[in-house]
Amino acid sequence: MTDASPSLSVPIVPPTASDTDRNQPDHTQPDRNQHDRNQQVRFRSEGGKLLLLLPPEGEDDESNTAFHWTEVWQQLKQRLDANERFWQPDTTVHLLARDRLLDGRQLQTIADALTEAQLQLKRVYTSRRQTAVAAATAGYSVDQQSSLSHLNQPTQEAAQVMAEPLYLETTLRSGADIQHSGTVVILGDVNAGSAVVAEGDILIWGRLRGVAHAGSKGNARCLIMAMQMEPTQLRIADFVARAPETPPAQYQPEVAYVTPQGTIRIARAVDFHRGEKG
Repeated sequence: MTDASPSLSVPIVPPTASDTDRNQPDHTQPDRNQHDRNQQVRFRSEGGKLLLLLPPEGEDDESNTAFHWTEVWQQLKQRLDANERFWQPDTTVHLLARDRLLDGRQLQTIADALTEAQLQLKRVYTSRRQTAVAAATAGYSVDQQSSLSHLNQPTQEAAQVMAEPLYLETTLRSGADIQHSGTVVILGDVNAGSAVVAEGDILIWGRLRGVAHAGSKGNARCLIMAMQMEPTQLRIADFVARAPETPPAQYQPEVAYVTPQGTIRIARAVDFHRGEKG
């Protein structure tokens, strides 16, 4: 039941001081220029993808949020209206929202502006769970990781942050995927052609017809649970399995787990208990 399919997680390298900003040609003061660039909306081409980077929200109080969104929106329009476009029409865009809180309306505003510029919003990278939920609900692929500020915290506290579940009440459409550094809970279906990648467990209160990869950083004790298990592929840590070619006569809630022998087994939820894993 196993094969050697490659990992589904594709990390994005965070911006570095060597990034090119087409609107800030002065490199005589690199430290200051880098700080200024991080506070601006910018486009960057990297690895064949077009990245849209938003300035971090930081620790400002909520009273300033509306002002900062207005400023972000104005900068984005200026970038899109400039005559220095370097992208091809119909290019897909990966939005790096960082720690900025975006709701569904703001994401739609960004997507509409990109569409007018012949660009298509495809994926959202964020450290905010609220932004991840809004993006997934709107049908975009999502990569929700913890904030980089947690890297300076004690290991145990950072692990607790990474373990916070991501709850989504949506159906994952074909072509979309969710990546999260903890457990993912989806109240809806995961359609064929979509994928869920989680460092923790995956719980789907609906039909699993796409790809599910639990324990993506190597935790073989993670589980995949679904009300109706029809996966294209199951992955737990480095173990891989596919659904049986002959579907069952009747579907019921099931749990996929790794046995002590190193294979993925699917059991009825009513029969499963943690001790069964050995």
